[in-house]
Amino acid sequence: MKKINTENIYSILQEKVVSWIGSLLKILPNIIVAFSVILLFILLSHLVKKISTPLLRRFFKSRTVVDLIGTSIYLTILLVGVFISLEVLHLEKTVTSLLAGAGVIGLALGFAFQEIASNFVSGIFIAFKEPYQVGDIVEIDSYLGEVKKISLRTTSIMTFQGLEVLIPNKDMFTKPFINYSTTPTRRLDIKVGVSYSDDLELVTEVTKKALEEIDGRVETSEVEVHFEEFGDSSINLCAKVWIHFTKNYNFFNSRHQAILSIKKHYDENAITIPFPIRTIEMQGKS
Repeated sequence: MKKINTENIYSILQEKVVSWIGSLLKILPNIIVAFSVILLFILLSHLVKKISTPLLRRFFKSRTVVDLIGTSIYLTILLVGVFISLEVLHLEKTVTSLLAGAGVIGLALGFAFQEIASNFVSGIFIAFKEPYQVGDIVEIDSYLGEVKKISLRTTSIMTFQGLEVLIPNKDMFTKPFINYSTTPTRRLDIKVGVSYSDDLELVTEVTKKALEEIDGRVETSEVEVHFEEFGDSSINLCAKVWIHFTKNYNFFNSRHQAILSIKKHYDENAITIPFPIRTIEMQGKS
């Protein structure tokens, strides 16, 4: 069995270690400079973001837009610092490889996370176009509530039952939705039926008077009453009144007042709101 020469191994390891230490000492100044550059750009990126945020808020009302632009500025300055540090260390080829790798990874992630990417892009468009804002009352699909938070991926809606619903921004950007807060007024439609024996002209007058007394009515808009059909047990009408709209609960309150007022005025004027009557005939055995 051949004997291992430990002295030769020790000599080879010593030469390698000395060579590595020598190489390290040669590039040590570059390492210090590169580390200093990274540290400087980290501090610079924080400073620029801190200074730019108040300035951006003067031009953009959306907090999401301000955060997005501020983060983009921060990351851009930080990446410039990383590339300069790699240049100081004479790692130019590494920079090229990193850029190429980032492109390939970005393409792969784009295919793998299409849904997330579409929500993110939709969030950016929503942030800039602002079809709705925090505090608006919106309705999409079967969800009705107040917008509580708008992020780059989802929109948080608090329903009037106290439930938080997270809607993907892709749906908020591509699907039809109703924004109840973009207009200061809203029409309230109340449907009711009266008896065939009632005077329809009196019904029209009393209904208008009843709706003119509710709170929050737009006084410049006239109350409208239109009879719609001859029903099975009543003549059906639709009363239309415009109200000032600030929050959705104001709308619910106005509808509540309208129903109470119509019922009160109908009772005072002996106007009947009929209900269906069913007659059952019992036939005996012959």
